[in-house]
Amino acid sequence: MTSLMTETTLDDLADAIAAGAVVAGLGESTRFAHEIFKVRDRLFRRLVRRHGFRALAVQDDASVGATLDAYVTGGAGTARSALASAWRPWRTVEMAAALEWIRAFNQDHPDDPVRIFGIKPAQARPADYDAVLDHVRRAAPHRLAELTAHLEPIRTAHEIDEHVQRARGLHPGRPFAEHARHALAIVEQLPGDVVLERMRLIADFHQRSVAGRGDYTGDARTWADAITGHQHRTGRRVAYWDGIAHTSAAPATLGLAPQRGAQPTVGSVLRDHYGTRYVSAAIGFHHGDLGAHTVPEPASDWLDARLGATGRPAHWLDLRDGGWEGPMKARVISGVYDPARDAAEHLAVVSLPDAFDVLVHLRHVTPVQGLTA
Repeated sequence: MTSLMTETTLDDLADAIAAGAVVAGLGESTRFAHEIFKVRDRLFRRLVRRHGFRALAVQDDASVGATLDAYVTGGAGTARSALASAWRPWRTVEMAAALEWIRAFNQDHPDDPVRIFGIKPAQARPADYDAVLDHVRRAAPHRLAELTAHLEPIRTAHEIDEHVQRARGLHPGRPFAEHARHALAIVEQLPGDVVLERMRLIADFHQRSVAGRGDYTGDARTWADAITGHQHRTGRRVAYWDGIAHTSAAPATLGLAPQRGAQPTVGSVLRDHYGTRYVSAAIGFHHGDLGAHTVPEPASDWLDARLGATGRPAHWLDLRDGGWEGPMKARVISGVYDPARDAAEHLAVVSLPDAFDVLVHLRHVTPVQGLTA
């Protein structure tokens, strides 16, 4: 990492992000680049050590956040085991190392630890499907085959998101939310309510998914409320890790869904709440290898092309200093990325400095390393 950005540069960058911030959105243009993760992780460590940040908000549900928090505050197990139930993009060697660093910091600062929390409400887990099927196997075996036909296809979304399955040609066909609704109707007809709440969690999980909602924006208000609620209850300064389509401090339009227009983001809700005390930093890249795909150079009218024109391996700038006005498109690489439609893989904002306070640009990236079983 020091070959990309010196320690002094990273110190200055962290200082710029921390200045006046109660919540700092550290957004990445892709979750699949090693260098982007490492820059964000090193910035976070500086925010903790130099600026007193003591909370990390991640895009995952409350139960996963609680599991990660238990590990970093001295609980049993390993970083790898703590990540076992996490959203798949978090299950990387890089994320495990970040958790290990937080745990070590907390061991050295037992009276002033860093805490982790998930911004999504509690969601269904694979164990919920097993519990529902086991109950029906005992209570109503004549409905088991019908229920299994609904639940077995859709539980795969906990490993590969439904919208990603569609993009990769893996999807079995029928929308998972429909399967879940029919499964819920079956369970509601059975005597007793031993697993009814678990079945409702399953139905809610699929209804609220990207495929179920029909958009990529998530529930911006609910997720932002989780961050503000934690911050107000604890008084901690919070770092928020997510994609730039969520951390942007202004509404954004996704190139994959232009018909929806500009949508609220978590960051835009946080900006409305905190004003300039919410600082939005975006970490992007020019081109590189993400493992599953090789990403070409960006379109000439994109922010990434403009930032990459210097040819430098890494640099950053503070948009609050002026000079970068007007609308802009920026690269976004998600799990449904297809190089054949690279021109659509972006977000657009009406005003770049309204969306991001600080930009970090990396010339070339390589893949993150997934945790092996």
